Amino acid sequence: MTTTDTQPDAVTVLLVDDEPSILSALRRLLRPTGYQVLTANSGAEGLALLEAQHVTLVISDMRMPVMDGAQFLEQVRQRWPDTMRLLLTGYADISSTVDAINRGEIYRYIAKPWDDNELLMAIRHALDQRHLKLENERLLALTRQQNEQLQTLNHGLAKTVDARTNELEQVNEFLNLANNQLKQQFLTTIKVFSSLLELRGGAVAGHARRVADYARKLAHYMALDARLQHDIFLAALVHDIGKIGLPDAVLNKPVSVLNGHPLAEYRRHASVGEHALLPLPELKDVAHMVRAHHEQFDGRGFPDGLAGTEIPLGARVLAVANDYDGLVSGMQSERPLSPEQTKNLIAQSSGHRYDPNVVAAFLNLWDRQEWQHANELKTPVSQLKPGMVLTRDYVTEQGTLLLAAEQRLTLTIIARLQALSPLGGPELALPVRTPPSN
Repeated sequence: MTTTDTQPDAVTVLLVDDEPSILSALRRLLRPTGYQVLTANSGAEGLALLEAQHVTLVISDMRMPVMDGAQFLEQVRQRWPDTMRLLLTGYADISSTVDAINRGEIYRYIAKPWDDNELLMAIRHALDQRHLKLENERLLALTRQQNEQLQTLNHGLAKTVDARTNELEQVNEFLNLANNQLKQQFLTTIKVFSSLLELRGGAVAGHARRVADYARKLAHYMALDARLQHDIFLAALVHDIGKIGLPDAVLNKPVSVLNGHPLAEYRRHASVGEHALLPLPELKDVAHMVRAHHEQFDGRGFPDGLAGTEIPLGARVLAVANDYDGLVSGMQSERPLSPEQTKNLIAQSSGHRYDPNVVAAFLNLWDRQEWQHANELKTPVSQLKPGMVLTRDYVTEQGTLLLAAEQRLTLTIIARLQALSPLGGPELALPVRTPPSN
């Protein structure tokens, strides 16, 4: 026999037990709650009611004939998974209860005889759990729907953005190309200045390029500002531009043997070089470095007798690089000094002729065998690998800077270099090092 107690706006609770007294007791307990209460005397009747109408929660006894609570709740789980499931069981039914938990996935079991408050609390918790589960599913469904809508909108927006980005990239490529051409033209102009003096040959040939390489290496190791590093490099390229008017008799003699009028002529080259560069606004700071690159840290240099930090930092860096190459090449001494002798001389002059911080950087580079490219390899472009680092500026025969020192090679750069190798001619080779693995 099946009965129904109905309260408006109530959740529906199905009570299943083969004992009418148990059903009556449960119905009386639930009447004040406002739930709609259905009762069934067997599992089969319970399944029939579930097929006929929506049920929120089922409370089933464990011991029933034909179909026990475990079998009944297993079918409820399979056919109506959103219906919460509670089990009434006695202490003697522990093994059957475990079976019901495993097969029917019940929310909770209540031991008989039950405590009314405990049972009501279990029902409330089960209904709250069901509400949270359904609300979570609703929100997940809503989120999926909104995500699909957003994906549709984003797809359309992405097309618009891609189109606009392509336009901007094209404009940017043209601007970068124009800017790179201007930079290249500017650097080429500097190299023309630098190469004018080296056309005189002798010890000066290649001096500016070597000094620029050393100066850039020092500035990079000292972690100077990128713009300052660039200006130091340019100043090194043109630091001797003021010598262009010197007679061969002065230019071809070591500085250490000059005296009198020839020495005075020689000492004018720093200020002459500054005046030659000042008309170019971009080279204002470079011009000041050129003027001061023969100043000494103790104030005994020329042309202005500056001392310490009065000397531009770039000129202090340039002084070490310039004197090192000048002593090794024989431009500043009666006979060329060995690299080791020159290193020791510069170290002894720290705080006198040179800035101690610059000398310290020079000595550190020496100790790390990075000053004279002790670990440098001339590697054919066909054997270059991404991650290799250029140890010196790579310059074409025409004086064009293709890659700057310390440039890390990438697949793109290597491909461009391979394209530059002449067909049938000697393969290009670059001075590189392989950084140590971490």
